[in-house]
Amino acid sequence: MTDQPRQALRFLWLYALAAAGGAVAYVPFLTILLPVRMSELSGAEDVEPLAYAAFAGAIAASLANIAFGGLSDRTGSRRGWILGGLALSSILLVSVRTTDDIAALIALIVLWQLALNMMLAPLAAWAGDLVPDAQKGFLGGLLAFAPAAGALAGAVVTWPGLADADGRLVLVVAMAAAMVLPVLLVGRPVPMPQLMVPVPASTRTDRPRSLVARMWMARLLVQLSEAALFAYLLYWFRSIDASVTDSDTARIFSLVLVAAVPFSLLAGRWSDRVDRPILPLAVTAAVASLGLVLMALAETREAAIGGYILFGLVASIFLALHSAQTLRVLPRPQTRGRDLGFFNLTNTTPSLIMPWLTLSLVPGFGFDALFTVLAALALLASLLLATARTRG
Repeated sequence: MTDQPRQALRFLWLYALAAAGGAVAYVPFLTILLPVRMSELSGAEDVEPLAYAAFAGAIAASLANIAFGGLSDRTGSRRGWILGGLALSSILLVSVRTTDDIAALIALIVLWQLALNMMLAPLAAWAGDLVPDAQKGFLGGLLAFAPAAGALAGAVVTWPGLADADGRLVLVVAMAAAMVLPVLLVGRPVPMPQLMVPVPASTRTDRPRSLVARMWMARLLVQLSEAALFAYLLYWFRSIDASVTDSDTARIFSLVLVAAVPFSLLAGRWSDRVDRPILPLAVTAAVASLGLVLMALAETREAAIGGYILFGLVASIFLALHSAQTLRVLPRPQTRGRDLGFFNLTNTTPSLIMPWLTLSLVPGFGFDALFTVLAALALLASLLLATARTRG
């Protein structure tokens, strides 16, 4: 491992900043600014149109991520797509305030998702082009900054008195651009031609197909739990203690994301040093299952918060490291962007599945039943990875 060429730390840190900028580009809008705008246009009847917008946006994001990942493969260049997607998505985002009815807003969201994924898909694939396997654990640790940055950006743009509704959209665009542009302009990555050697479809690789499938399924299973907690955390806290506020929930959520960063970096560096890329994923999925069990059993506010902190912390570590190690298992560099688009379905599909799973369990059996099912799914994810063959 020591004889392999290594990517410059300058590029790795700037890439992590860009990945965080990608999160800033959509997290504050989807979680805060879009619901506010939807309420302005539809009044109290905002839940249904917001659901339609989320559904249409998820479908557009899924398809666009595959398409633009594939297009960046074909052109052999990532930078231009990233820059173009940043510019177009920024223009469309600040145009949200010009919409004056629900249909126009949903149409604009679909276009924005297409442009956003013109940036995000090539950006994700670019790491596979330039970061060798010996540094992918560290890369995974760095990627933990992204969700934390998205959450913190939401707190910044909604700071009382800082900006009006129009100004908040401009702030999101400005922050995202300031974080993404440096790696494009001054990143100066070390070329890694060995990571770009085409592998014919008929060629057998040393990475079994079953490992790719296991990695895909394991992420989907853990993301189902993440999606559930993202959407229903406040409702669950209030079912245990009605005094819990949305501000309390936001602080806990942000604390978990920020705390995950140093732990992700430590776990990633360890996996690089001992060349055990899959083991931290199996362990964190198992501990996530334990956290969900504790949440299912919680009867007090303190127990609920403790269970969630355990789950949220290890799930965040899992997702960050998984994003980097996925680049290790994909077998063909010439289709890396497209293949990552298919992996991205594990991020978008849960938002389509979770409402139905929640409605089938919570009204009749309570949140403890939902968390028990999700704990079983996280445990299955751990078993899939713990029993995977990492060599052909």
